[in-house]
Amino acid sequence: MKEWYVPAEDDPHERTFLQWPVDDQIYREAWFLEEVQQAIVTLANAIASFEPVVVLAAAEHHEKIRQQVGENVALWDIPTDDLWARDSGPLFVVHDGGGLAVRHVNFNGWGGKQRHPNDGLVARRVAERMGLPLLDNGLVGEPGGVEQDGHGTLMAHESSWVNPNRNPGIRAAVEAQLLEAYGAQKMIWAPGLAGQDITDFHIDALARFVAPGRVIIQMPGNTDMSDDWVRTAHQTRSILAEATDAKGRRLQITEIYDPERPRVRDPDFLASYVNYYVCNGAVIMAQFGDDDADSEAIRTIGQLYPDREVVTLNTDALGWIGGGIHCATQQQPAV
Repeated sequence: MKEWYVPAEDDPHERTFLQWPVDDQIYREAWFLEEVQQAIVTLANAIASFEPVVVLAAAEHHEKIRQQVGENVALWDIPTDDLWARDSGPLFVVHDGGGLAVRHVNFNGWGGKQRHPNDGLVARRVAERMGLPLLDNGLVGEPGGVEQDGHGTLMAHESSWVNPNRNPGIRAAVEAQLLEAYGAQKMIWAPGLAGQDITDFHIDALARFVAPGRVIIQMPGNTDMSDDWVRTAHQTRSILAEATDAKGRRLQITEIYDPERPRVRDPDFLASYVNYYVCNGAVIMAQFGDDDADSEAIRTIGQLYPDREVVTLNTDALGWIGGGIHCATQQQPAV
């Protein structure tokens, strides 16, 4: 039977989507909103060196954006609230018989934690503009909360999906919806951590598929198991070490480590190297000002993606609000 599925992120792209943050009820200080917008400009221009970029924003913001971005960045008149295109943007699926559609994941502001009058409509509006089917099986959540290898295997934290704020009910039912939505056959669950951040611990800040059967995970240097984040990272690592993928293979795991001396020392700052984005010909990743840790992370990711240029950016404004480069991007597969 022919099916819709989400390809691997490192498959060829048609373009990358970004969202323009504007909501002054989310960003109450104008100077910080400017910093976050500048991070999106930096990211758009970096990705546009490798593939076309679309920034989604209401028309009233286009003049300001156009002054800051290059010719390979297009602006679409689709209103937004915040910047997290990975979560509220269009999740594209391709048909194994040919064709493209948008999979609706019914973004609800991370379980009602943030207002989203425009962001809740972004996926639908992109599908309408592109004349694509919008496929909806009732799943509620964010694509940043699940990792896929493009070959039948998903991994996720239960805390982001099997949660009364998104999908009340039993894990088996949510798993069936996720597998159908992504066109996958095997789900790897770890418990995760609910209630400690707005996402309920999206797995893309901790562990990513590099290739079928291959995972990279970022481990804390701190080994204090009384720390919820440390304990959860080790728990996820242990589960992945025992897991098999849709083809029955044990996962090969590569570890990298948190920076010890980042520019930003706030404990709520997200310094995730693995929250990188794979585009045509490049891996776009963050650096955090710890020369030793940055260099080691760049070396490791370069080895895992030997045919791609590794581009590093200072996107600390994203880390301040608990996200990163992968969270801010969404790819359209080339069909």
